[in-house]
Amino acid sequence: MSKGIPEQIDPGPWLELARAATERDVLRALAAESPTVSDLAVLLSPAADSAMESMAQRALHLTRRHFGRTISLYIPLYLSDYCSGGCVYCGFAADRRIPRSRLDRGHAIGEMDSIKAMGFDEILLLTGERTKQAGFPFVLENVRLAAERFNLVAIETFPMTADEYRALSDAGCVGMSLYQETFDPVIYRQAHRWGPKQDYAGRIDAPRRALEGGMRQVGLGVLLGLADPVFDALALFRHIEHLRKSFWRSGFSVSFPRIRPQAGGYAPSHPVDERLLARIIWAFRICLPDAHLVLSTRESPAFRDGMAGVGISKMSAASRTTVGGYAESEACRNGQFAVNDDRGTAAFCEMLKVRGLEPVFKNWDAVYRSTA
Repeated sequence: MSKGIPEQIDPGPWLELARAATERDVLRALAAESPTVSDLAVLLSPAADSAMESMAQRALHLTRRHFGRTISLYIPLYLSDYCSGGCVYCGFAADRRIPRSRLDRGHAIGEMDSIKAMGFDEILLLTGERTKQAGFPFVLENVRLAAERFNLVAIETFPMTADEYRALSDAGCVGMSLYQETFDPVIYRQAHRWGPKQDYAGRIDAPRRALEGGMRQVGLGVLLGLADPVFDALALFRHIEHLRKSFWRSGFSVSFPRIRPQAGGYAPSHPVDERLLARIIWAFRICLPDAHLVLSTRESPAFRDGMAGVGISKMSAASRTTVGGYAESEACRNGQFAVNDDRGTAAFCEMLKVRGLEPVFKNWDAVYRSTA
């Protein structure tokens, strides 16, 4: 057992399989009708690198089976860049010498209305770690504003209590995303130098609290580049498996963010290149065929184009990582990280259509918020 990691998430027993799998093991994993964590370990092994084409074809088949030729679209809105955290990899960390801002009510409405005019009907509201400037009341107010304008409202903020998640759900919030960043307890402590995010166990437990609090959808992920990507991918898969046992009616999505350039200049100690990233995504599609797999504008246009519909079923477009940025061109220029794909909505949707894919701006109706 890996020291410090909850037993139900611990990937330790499968790490050796991920190192020692053979090409024959890979063929068996690709043919599995109900893939398990053992199959995921095999598909993450070096032996699977020679089977990339077969993995891509399998991922394409499963994506088509479960999602057709559609790509669900969403857009992030950063509400604030105030943060109490000391994350070494983040441009919003408390020790970064950047101007800080948050959207007041009028500016938030303006940003949301501008996003609505772009055609989006799913919005993801983001903040830094909990602060007095951007705490729970601030998030709740903005969820209420967003719920008046969008059918699907989700948050990516700080860990909350079950009661706080319940209040957000009652206000119209359908889902939450929260990335563990890394499941490696040692690297987690090193990467989060101070602040509430040092609570490793509390962060792992937050998705459970959110589901108990009434959230219908939960998005999970790790920050690729912080630690051994195979360790983190296996732990992430086991975390989802564990949550699904108790919350089998809930929706789960998985994101695959890689560390991008930001104000702190942090360089990843375990860099993940595009080939490995593609293999991780395809392995998750094969082993989690019905979960949304998400790819953001952190990645290059060429990579996003190639992955759309081939494992990936949900994508952001026309994103800003500044506070606001949609209604006013003079909005704060200090983003949380560098955007790699800066295409506008029309150009991105045209790419999807050329590839035979249908961009979907609405796949949820507000009427379902109150449906048990």
